[in-house]
Amino acid sequence: MELMKPIYQLYEWYISKGLDPNSMPKHIAIIMDGNRRYSRVQGNINVIKGHEIGVDTLEKVLDWSIDLGIEIVTAYAFSTENFNRPAEEVEGLMNLFVKNFKRIVAHEKIHNNEVKVKVVGRLDLLPENVREAILEAEESTSHYNKKLFNLAIGYDGRLEIVDAIKKIVKEVEEGKITRDEIDEKAVSNNLYTAGLEDPNLIIRTSGEERLSGFLLWQSSYSELYFCDSLWPELRKVDFLRAIRDYQQRERRYGT
Repeated sequence: MELMKPIYQLYEWYISKGLDPNSMPKHIAIIMDGNRRYSRVQGNINVIKGHEIGVDTLEKVLDWSIDLGIEIVTAYAFSTENFNRPAEEVEGLMNLFVKNFKRIVAHEKIHNNEVKVKVVGRLDLLPENVREAILEAEESTSHYNKKLFNLAIGYDGRLEIVDAIKKIVKEVEEGKITRDEIDEKAVSNNLYTAGLEDPNLIIRTSGEERLSGFLLWQSSYSELYFCDSLWPELRKVDFLRAIRDYQQRERRYGT
């Protein structure tokens, strides 16, 4: 692998040279898939170790995004269905969340680049210590507005839309809006991601080609890119390829 490193670095330079800095996606969303498979491929290492390496990959992606001038990154970290995984794995993931949200409070790159951190999803489903760590991270970056990093935890796209409908129904019942005032904007304003621009590009790793309930409403006109690399193995070359592919597409709306 070390022998290939110079080749990959050359390829990174080559792809970067061809990217148009004026056509960067403003918002990239990522489905980080493949941590568990990576653990199995490596010889059945502990699955939590695979997730830990996945956290390292996410940090790299944030670094690359900052360097490329991408303003918003949204990553799918934990779905509501993931609560059905083995109790040991769920507990390990919750501990990872606590550890890494606490790291954000003093994270040099986050603060130097004024990255605002926000978590979207059904936070009420999470353990109290995770919610507390999330609050610490969000409060420590709440005054920033240059970059935005969203992490979807306890998230499900269908549930998000259902919750939005419930909020809208309540507003109608309370006389705040009329039924005729319900439109796309009203729905968007009641999603977990209210106020956030829709993603321009959604990247999914591990070779799977589906959204798995991620940003179902928001992805209506997003460009989709599927990468064969398992998430912990994602290289900068893979990330740059996704952006190059995005820039080469002719974006259309409606058809």
